[in-house]
Amino acid sequence: MQRTGGGIERLFRARSLTLAATGLVAGSLALAGCGGSSSSGSSAAAGGSGGTVGVSLILKTLTNPYFVSMQKDAQKEADKDGVKLTVAAGKQDGDTASQISAIDNAISRGDKGILITTNGDAVNSALARAKKAGIYVIALDTVLNPASAADITYATDNEQAGKLIGQYAAAKLAGQPATIAMLDLFNNQVVSVDIDRDHGFLEGMGINPGSTTQNAQEAKTGTYTGGGSYTIACHQPTQGAIDGGRTAMENCLSANPNINVVYAINEPAAEGAYNALKAAGKQSQVAVYAIDGSCSGLKLVGTGEFTADAVQYPGKMAALGVDSIAKLARGGSKPSVTQGKSFFDTGTALVATKSYPGVTIQSPTDAASACWGS
Repeated sequence: MQRTGGGIERLFRARSLTLAATGLVAGSLALAGCGGSSSSGSSAAAGGSGGTVGVSLILKTLTNPYFVSMQKDAQKEADKDGVKLTVAAGKQDGDTASQISAIDNAISRGDKGILITTNGDAVNSALARAKKAGIYVIALDTVLNPASAADITYATDNEQAGKLIGQYAAAKLAGQPATIAMLDLFNNQVVSVDIDRDHGFLEGMGINPGSTTQNAQEAKTGTYTGGGSYTIACHQPTQGAIDGGRTAMENCLSANPNINVVYAINEPAAEGAYNALKAAGKQSQVAVYAIDGSCSGLKLVGTGEFTADAVQYPGKMAALGVDSIAKLARGGSKPSVTQGKSFFDTGTALVATKSYPGVTIQSPTDAASACWGS
């Protein structure tokens, strides 16, 4: 939501346990509470050649519908391609120990590939061992730091996703003063999805982030695109969760009660922010911007809780990853990046109910045909 960040992820993109438990992948969610793993898959060979290919899908968590969607679509693709898919996940965002254990297990099994949504740079040494053992490593959703820790990344352009909601925010403000709350993922570790989305939003508004590697380095006052003035009221971590978003928003309101624009790293953080605004009686005065594109998130755009949402396609990332490893293991060519980018871009779009000059939107109804997490 990680995302998230993303992807969170979802950036990190961590929606409520209730939503994760609604039966999206019945029988598999039990491993979310213990950071464990499960195996399944067809023994039939894809395309009539080769045997079963082992692939590990290692997720941030399985309490977040974003990553549940990855598991669901990865399993569909695995069944089609004759892949034995093993799923593992961290106990919570930031749990690298469980992910490292899952990587070592993949090496021991002799898997042909690993798909991973990283919980942090601590996994890099284990991934290096996997690559040395001949395992093809695909990062999903979040580019690793460094990117070379994976063989390729399948992801949304998180910076572009941030830009879309930033451009929309600037257009909607139309020169009015902006007092902005920045609800990020972490404040104690650097994750690319956190940086990319935050910076993309600022860039979309015409504000220089002030750094390429850190959040909260922009000038705290100035002008945004269109000539209006802005004030950055706060940068607060949310851990990509509803509770974190609410606490972060409460802290921001305490620092500056005049906030009228909220950037949130993902939908759970945005939902928590809205809850805090509603409790303070300010929900009608503040525009809340999210990134994710879940089915439930699109409904919140429709009802007005979210002003706009930049959508992503996590299931597509995972399915493409499984298919790429299956083909590679059976003599196919290595996957390649999108032209002009350092990763394979699985796309993004902007969803809102009202259009403004200079921005292209989809309606929540149109976007629902490709949403996830329902």
